[in-house]
Amino acid sequence: MVCPENTASLEKTRFGGLTRSEVMSRIRGKGNEKTEVRLARLLRDTGISGWLRHLPIPGRPDFAFRKQKVAIFVDGCFWHGCPRCFRLPKQNRAFWKAKIEGNRRRDRSVNGRLRGLGWKVIRIRECRLKNADQVVGRIKNALR
Repeated sequence: MVCPENTASLEKTRFGGLTRSEVMSRIRGKGNEKTEVRLARLLRDTGISGWLRHLPIPGRPDFAFRKQKVAIFVDGCFWHGCPRCFRLPKQNRAFWKAKIEGNRRRDRSVNGRLRGLGWKVIRIRECRLKNADQVVGRIKNALR
């Protein structure tokens, strides 16, 4: 049996001197690849060009049109709390509620920062990608 006071040192030994939390914090997600690929295909199929992926501006938008200053974010319905699709998990409700609210707060902050820099911001929820005509219309309208 491991004593509680020895747990931290045991963790550091197992992970090359790092705690599990430190190791996990260094792992970067690949993003919402499936939804981003769907939008990229939609943009290509409709002849919309001139976009860049993950431009290093506030929020690192999934797609950006530098010339027109349009930033597009593809938001997963779960992670961004889609009012239409999101269901709070039954387990650990307080954690998930705070996590999703934090994501929404960050989204609003990023939107404000980009708009302050003169960018138009479009947020497309994952579930809205099913209506391709509407998504393309929003993007084309912003690019005018």
